Amino acid sequence: MTRTRIPLSQAEEAYLNQQEKLELSTAEIGLTVRTTNCLEEKGIFTVRDLLHTTREELLSISNFGEKTLEEVYKALEKIGFYRPNSQPLH
Repeated sequence: MTRTRIPLSQAEEAYLNQQEKLELSTAEIGLTVRTTNCLEEKGIFTVRDLLHTTREELLSISNFGEKTLEEVYKALEKIGFYRPNSQPLH
């Protein structure tokens, strides 16, 4: 018996793709080991965790400054998450 796969709508596929991105670990999005370690010390392990953390909370992490924050923003942009008032890079 062969199973027929029911095709997903574009919206469902986009939703599932977004959910997968939210579950990526901070290491999987291309952050340096140092940055990943800083985030993990604060309990930030996934993209979802990162997106629920404010700029001020990130900057309050020891050894986490503007340069590291920029690294985080660029890594998030590469997977489709943009800063407020920022346009996708096309």
